[in-house]
This record gives sequence, structure tokens and C-alpha cells, in this order.
Amino acid sequence: MAVRQNADEKIAQLKFSSVYPHYVNKVAKKGRSVEELDCVIAWLLGYSPEELESAKTDARTFADLFSQAQVPVGAFQITGLICGYRVEEIENPLTQNIRRLDKVVDELAKGKSLEKVMRQA
Repeated sequence: MAVRQNADEKIAQLKFSSVYPHYVNKVAKKGRSVEELDCVIAWLLGYSPEELESAKTDARTFADLFSQAQVPVGAFQITGLICGYRVEEIENPLTQNIRRLDKVVDELAKGKSLEKVMRQA
């Protein structure tokens, strides 16, 4: 239990600006654009393009990022395995949202359409 809590705290304190380039590399290797990535991230966070641009360059942690987020209803449809954990079974709400972000980045990199990634009918 303490190990999981420590991991959750570590993830929460990661700076989004330090992880974002890894997301860019992941999707770019699969032929997806930064614009598509930004669209998906902005959707999940409920951020405007300007808010996302700011988050990509400032010292905001994942905890800060999601404390200011307005996660859409469709985000709760994000399920499946990421980093060995089922997204829908993660108990810590912040960690669950961070893993949802990881999951949509993976889906984008794997070629899913923006509509499917953003859970639109």
C-alpha cells in the first residue's frame, strides 16, 4: 500500500513540461502530428489552446495540471491497460487521470482517429 502511494505521489509531482516531449516523440514516430496530440490533450484537460501552451512550458506538475482541469464526461470511457494497470481500476483519482492521459496518447500513436480517441460518436 505504501509503495503504491509513493508511486502515486511521484507521478503527481512530475512536471508536465518534462513529460510532454516524450509524448511528442511517441506520436511523431508513428506519423501523428503535434497538433493532433495537443488537440487530444486539450480535450482531456478541458484546456484552451493557450492554456495548454502555457502548461507545456511552465513548471506545472501533473497534480497542478489536473487540479485546473475540467475533465470531460467522455474521459470516463477511457479503459484498458496502461503501464500494467487497468485504467478503470486505479483508485487514486489523480493517478487515474494521468493514466487516462497516457492511454489517449498511446491510442493516438497506434493510429486511432481523433474522434475515437476523444470518445466522440
